[in-house]
Amino acid sequence: MILAYYLSQKSPNSKNQICISFSQKNQANQTSYFKTSLYIEQKEWDNEKQRPKNIYCKKYKEINAKLNAIKVALGELIQSKKKDKAPSSRTISTVIKKICSNNETKYPENSLLEMIAQYLEIKKETICLSTYRRYLVFLKLIEKFEGSINQHIMLEDININFIHTFYAFGKNEQYTESTLKRTLEFVKTILNFAERRGIRTEVRSLEIPKIKTPKRVITLNEKEIKKIKQTQVPLDLQRAKDWLLISCYTGQRISDFMRFEKNQLAKIDEKLCISFTQKKTGKEITLPLHPMVLKILKNNGNDFPQPMNKSLYNIHIKKIAELAGIKEPVKARKRAGFRTKDVQIEKWQNISSHIGRRSFASNFYGKIPTPLLMQATGHTTEKMFLNYINPVNHERVITLGNYFEKMYTEKS
Repeated sequence: MILAYYLSQKSPNSKNQICISFSQKNQANQTSYFKTSLYIEQKEWDNEKQRPKNIYCKKYKEINAKLNAIKVALGELIQSKKKDKAPSSRTISTVIKKICSNNETKYPENSLLEMIAQYLEIKKETICLSTYRRYLVFLKLIEKFEGSINQHIMLEDININFIHTFYAFGKNEQYTESTLKRTLEFVKTILNFAERRGIRTEVRSLEIPKIKTPKRVITLNEKEIKKIKQTQVPLDLQRAKDWLLISCYTGQRISDFMRFEKNQLAKIDEKLCISFTQKKTGKEITLPLHPMVLKILKNNGNDFPQPMNKSLYNIHIKKIAELAGIKEPVKARKRAGFRTKDVQIEKWQNISSHIGRRSFASNFYGKIPTPLLMQATGHTTEKMFLNYINPVNHERVITLGNYFEKMYTEKS
């Protein structure tokens, strides 16, 4: 099947109709042309990729999804016909019209996308919103992949060849290795889900390529946290400063620490603790409060600061870190166009709401028994907990260097 999308006219100041040229491989001299009910401005159209330039903007995402659906539907229409009998123009027009006008997505039975949809329907009440949204991203990525190969992926089609083809597609679209790996791991989760429902798959024979990516965990070390403590900030930044310090000494996600309230406090053997249920995991946590947190409570009338909007909090803590001189160069991934790339920036520019949780884990690791730290953070496995540890801990490096010098001096 040879299918190409193009615009009906070259009018830069008005919307152009998206059209299709269509022919079968063995009948390239018999090309048919069809119009869709989809329109887009010429400046928003990518002639080379034959799709909107920005496929992540909501309105163009919908257009791209329909263009992919048309490619899949026509590809399968060709396969369902006899080799010597092409589908009629009327049949093709009907398929195109139906997809363009239909806003409800229906996947074939026993297809990968249909099984993902079932999995999400079952899980959406028991998983947190951020996890649900991440799963939806995987679903949309599979939809784009189907558009690139012009067919639906059935459960029985998922084998080692599927993995190779998916990786080739992902690299061509400039997705990161980690994104592709996480998507394939999710596919294996779906196959296991299908197996539990009595559908046989090749999940046990699938091997996802291992990728080596440098571990990059941005944290605030104890000296930097001390700098933030000692930095005088404008009144409008004080609340964010308090919350940042609270997060560094409690190790919780913003979805939890920003909900801390006075009525969650209680004394256990004269130690003031806070008890709460983690929003993401549903875990019940009882956490003794660090003296720094107690000091902040005292300065706020024995209460926590007023909660803040996450976006505003992220803006404010960047300003606070900049004022505190947290300007060490760090490598980070920043969005460039529709993808991310490695850049070197000053650390304050890469600070966000999760840095307190990572800093807590890194700064206390090796000083407090790991099981106690995991009890505080709510991690169930040490492997997950260690993902939060900054591998380049300068204080531990310096301590090791001091030991070397001491041992060398004593030996001399």
